[in-house]
Amino acid sequence: MIKLRHQQPSLWTGILKEDLDGLWEPWMREADRVLEDEQLLDTIYEAQGERHPQSRVRGREQTPSEVVVRLLLLKHVRNWSYETLEREVRANLVYRSFCRIGMEKVPDAKTLGRIGQSLGPEVIAELHRRLVQLAQEKGVVQGRKMRVDTTVVETNIHYPTDSSLLEDGARVLTRGLKKIEKKAGGLKKKVRNRMRGVTKRVIAIAHALRTKGEEGEQKRKREYRELLRLTRQILNDTKRVQKEVEESGPRRRAAVQPLQQQLQAMAGRVRQVVKQTRARVFRGLTQLPEKLFSLFEPHTEIIRKGKAGKPNEFGKLVQIQEAENQIITHYDVFAKRPSDRHLLVDAVKAQREILGRVPRLVAADAGYYSQANEADVHELGVSYVSVPNRSTRSPECRQLQKRRWFKQGQRWRTGSEGRISTLKRRHGLDRCRYRGWDGFQRWVGLGVIADNLMQIGSYLARQAT
Repeated sequence: MIKLRHQQPSLWTGILKEDLDGLWEPWMREADRVLEDEQLLDTIYEAQGERHPQSRVRGREQTPSEVVVRLLLLKHVRNWSYETLEREVRANLVYRSFCRIGMEKVPDAKTLGRIGQSLGPEVIAELHRRLVQLAQEKGVVQGRKMRVDTTVVETNIHYPTDSSLLEDGARVLTRGLKKIEKKAGGLKKKVRNRMRGVTKRVIAIAHALRTKGEEGEQKRKREYRELLRLTRQILNDTKRVQKEVEESGPRRRAAVQPLQQQLQAMAGRVRQVVKQTRARVFRGLTQLPEKLFSLFEPHTEIIRKGKAGKPNEFGKLVQIQEAENQIITHYDVFAKRPSDRHLLVDAVKAQREILGRVPRLVAADAGYYSQANEADVHELGVSYVSVPNRSTRSPECRQLQKRRWFKQGQRWRTGSEGRISTLKRRHGLDRCRYRGWDGFQRWVGLGVIADNLMQIGSYLARQAT
């Protein structure tokens, strides 16, 4: 069953609250008022009611919607794990008061994880949209200015090499085959565990990398050939077991159906890794369509942003656009990386749709520049476009970039770098801890909402003083 809030607090809680209010941080007081918005709570309430067909009227009582949104936002504000969130809220009366838990039981880490999974990316985007509307109603943001930038949010994977991906695939397939064998009560032919040979080959490949020249190359190819042979044998075992399960009785087939579906999906990914390994090691081909960098996060892309310290980043491209007072009005998580120069016009249109007005000033870095972009943005009603063209030879363009408003726009634009740094250091956008593509979008959205909540709360606290 679901509910909006906990029951009326006890007399003891009311007396204690008077002492705790003085210990709240300034942003907490204003954020507390923002989070009392009924539309925000209704969005969470409806999402909780859709977890199961009878969630609204049957089963144990779920964590109230009011507590859910405050716990998840506190987690991202402090950049905690679920285990740390549970421990800190249980031990701290101020956090209990802010999350509206009082003397009730704090949900454990596993329950908090399931709550986070119940909120899809569409729900998170709707929460963010409502938060921006509240900021506009309170005068925090007007939409006269806009700055935009992109960054990479990495997925939680190890550095991908062909040998490590093959080892991951062999381990997961072998584990899945053993589970099916146990669940089905035995198979016609016992599943063989080849992980010892796989691990030896992976270690031998790492040692072969220390040998330079033609000798090292031949040794590396020899070890890769053996590793691919073992992986293909495991894939053949997978195919044999799947065929045997399909030909078995309906009761036995139904018992292992979830495991078989997981095994089938993983086998397809391992075959792709075998294909790309053979192409790179033996034919020297590195650019292949649908190249996999993780078996567990298959949506991961390799992105090169020109950073000297980190030339290759593995994750997804995220665009952040802000208005006044560092409020993030919109964010985009791209399934496939686009060029920055194709994003500026859509960003202006998104701010017009969200805030109901076209910004007077638009600022971005040189990656967003093109003549078509500049003309299209002016047609939308933007008066000042502060996007530099580094390669121009036009005297008029160079003169334009020396004007005071252009330089002021670029100085203001550099603040987006600080905003992205804060999102990564404080709110967890350095690396996504959720699994899957939907989880990735939820993680980014919750980090953005937490940052907006702190900015709105801090701004209103300064205005009050």
